[in-house]
Amino acid sequence: MLTALAVIAIVAAAAVLGYAATRSNTFRIERAVNIQAPAETIFPLIDDFRNWSAWSPWEKMDPALKRNYAGPPSGPGAVYEWEGNKKVGKGRMEIMEAPPPSRIAIKLDFLKPFESHNIAEFTLAPRGSTTDVTWAMHGPSLFIGKVMGLFVDMDRMVGKDFETGLANLKAVAERQALTRP
Repeated sequence: MLTALAVIAIVAAAAVLGYAATRSNTFRIERAVNIQAPAETIFPLIDDFRNWSAWSPWEKMDPALKRNYAGPPSGPGAVYEWEGNKKVGKGRMEIMEAPPPSRIAIKLDFLKPFESHNIAEFTLAPRGSTTDVTWAMHGPSLFIGKVMGLFVDMDRMVGKDFETGLANLKAVAERQALTRP
């Protein structure tokens, strides 16, 4: 026979799972920054994965990060694979579209600690002598993600890393813009 406490726990779990099922089937995380540099200076910092070590927040989370590059050095078909500690996990990125200097679309596959398949996009919009840079990630929200989202604010968690990455990108691009004629 079930105790009253067990019944309450089962009903509560069912309610949480039921509520999670009603959440959106997709997600989008987005952050933006204005950079005092032309889009032509910023674009190669994103379009060539070898340049990410200068600004990506995840590059610094694991000093022993294993990296592999394949395909062309930049643009469509450029591939970056990584494997690291539990903070960075394991995954693969491939540039799908990169019309210079306005947009870069990346197929982003996380393999560990959780498998997911998303799209990351960078848009660069010139504003006079500055450029608005937007970093977004979107994809399907699987049921486990919906449940986790009830307890962890993924937008805030990942968004904080996007903010750090954009601040780093801003610093690198503005430094480059100052040293170029």
